[in-house]
Amino acid sequence: MAYPIMIQGTMSGAGKSLLTAGLCRIFKQDGFSVAPFKSQNMALNSAVTKEGLEIGRAQAMQAEACGLEASVLMNPVLLKPNGDTRSQVIVNGEVYADMNAVEYYAFKKNLIPAVKKSYEELSSLYDVIVIEGAGSPAEINLRENDFANMGMALIADSPVLLVGDIDRGGVFAQFVGTAELLEKEERERIKSFVINKFRGDVSILEPGIKMLEDKTGIDVCGVVPYLKINLDDEDSLSLDKKNTCASGKVNIGVIRLPHISNFTDFSNLEQRDDVFLHYISSPKEIDACDLLILPGTKNTVGDLLWLKKSPLANAIKDFAKTGKPLLGICGGYQMLGKKVEESSDGEGCACEEGLNLLPVSTVIAENKIRKNLSLTLENCQGFFSCLSGMNISGYEIHMGKTELLKGEPLQSECLAFTGDSGFQCGNVYGTYVHGFFDEEGVAQKVVQALAKKKGLSYSESKSASWKATKDLQFDFLAEQLRLHLNMERIYNILGAHPNGNN
Repeated sequence: MAYPIMIQGTMSGAGKSLLTAGLCRIFKQDGFSVAPFKSQNMALNSAVTKEGLEIGRAQAMQAEACGLEASVLMNPVLLKPNGDTRSQVIVNGEVYADMNAVEYYAFKKNLIPAVKKSYEELSSLYDVIVIEGAGSPAEINLRENDFANMGMALIADSPVLLVGDIDRGGVFAQFVGTAELLEKEERERIKSFVINKFRGDVSILEPGIKMLEDKTGIDVCGVVPYLKINLDDEDSLSLDKKNTCASGKVNIGVIRLPHISNFTDFSNLEQRDDVFLHYISSPKEIDACDLLILPGTKNTVGDLLWLKKSPLANAIKDFAKTGKPLLGICGGYQMLGKKVEESSDGEGCACEEGLNLLPVSTVIAENKIRKNLSLTLENCQGFFSCLSGMNISGYEIHMGKTELLKGEPLQSECLAFTGDSGFQCGNVYGTYVHGFFDEEGVAQKVVQALAKKKGLSYSESKSASWKATKDLQFDFLAEQLRLHLNMERIYNILGAHPNGNN
């Protein structure tokens, strides 16, 4: 069985996912076969494995750090919130049920065997498993039947590194408070602390670190600086720190829906120096956009209602009249149509009028479509004619079928914007393809066309694919962690060493 090490956090957003990815890349560089694992993930960003199964986007990203294809073994339980109190429960990559919080916490003990089976199978295949926790182990109201944090550490018999976010303040209280709220056997699993997202001179921290170590008996194995790493986020908290509009650059706006999902669709656009990509919450921000995107959502009807009650709906319609490109992806595509109807079999049956910008209608059904795609764009019309002949790779993951209304003529023969995958009407486009901008050259062509339309000068240069860009980011992350973590201490905690002296 593999050597396990678990990364837990004092809170959500402490940096567990990136630290896990960075350690995965380090262990890989040092000659180990390594895989990530997260027993339970709650996120609206997800990925599709080659078998057509659904896992958290963070685990797919961490698999890339390991040089692996994503596997459902890496994330056996995925919770996708579709309201304030309900989530879609996905087990072993397939939809199991919709549950509210009370129902789920009464049910979750039944998932422990599936979690154990996935972990044991994964552990039999690799030298090292880097396990990511969820939220905080000090959520003592959730301790019963826990398999996300210390319960998972017990299942895997894993040592724990506890990560705290100093950027938000109170990191020493986070560490001490977390340790104090744990049971003795749980506290003993914490082998070291990691201070994350530090800005400044580390020497200023030394008195606090000494007091922390004296008070808890647990050492600090590193202080990681605030790193600008452009890798897939799983948490919409990260959207609060995105860019705003700027003159002299291409401005791309993404509507900030309450249940926005798969915003990693825009990572390749966001990392470009010639683009300001921002998440829009007010109508006045829309006017400056050169491209406006209505993104995916886990709750199409709910977010459509929210949109129509806000001034944003009319602002989107006004934007469509300007002739600038408007793109809807997945749930955003569904909203651009005439109506969205939920299946009468489920709770909260509803039929809601859409934004009436595309002559299509959508029926949300219980069966989820999950598939990977690789295709060539042919005969694109309008703004996206700049992509004709180019290859794109992506995936579909949605509940619902969208069809052209009877009597409406087809206006584009491009595969990504017609039939089962999407539709075009003038400058308004809809597609079910996630990852549309990820393939080499696609983002560059789009930005070049937007710059030309805006009257900006643009010098074309060879651009790397998003995959190649991420690979460089993994190496940079690993390099930074080697500089700021005591890797000898971490290898001692792991119980395995790259020189084979285990």
